[in-house]
Amino acid sequence: MADKQKTYDFPQDLREAQLELHQVQSALADLYKHLPWSVDPLPGWTHTKENGHFHETERAESRGWTDEEKAQVADLRARTLDLAERVVAHDFWSTCDDGPAARSALKHLHEQEEAAEEHQALGE
Repeated sequence: MADKQKTYDFPQDLREAQLELHQVQSALADLYKHLPWSVDPLPGWTHTKENGHFHETERAESRGWTDEEKAQVADLRARTLDLAERVVAHDFWSTCDDGPAARSALKHLHEQEEAAEEHQALGE
């Protein structure tokens, strides 16, 4: 029989900060996926084993990032830092007897809440 995971009474502001941190990190990851591989314009290349390279690699030319894209990344990174600081420095952690377990539970709280809402919507 599996042990029930300990639950924590996280303050609402901590829960909201963690959720927003997750959302901002996700938005930043999505943005990176759609940006060129180089911030600055650079030519592409093809490396082959015949040319003495251990692995064959290829990169298309990078147009670089626009000023708007650079600003978006900077804003999301600054917001990520601010939210991470709010979560890590929250007063709740000084009252917690097992900080690492509680931190892990907080990181996955949104997943548990989404699953509970899905089960409720399905009438389970």
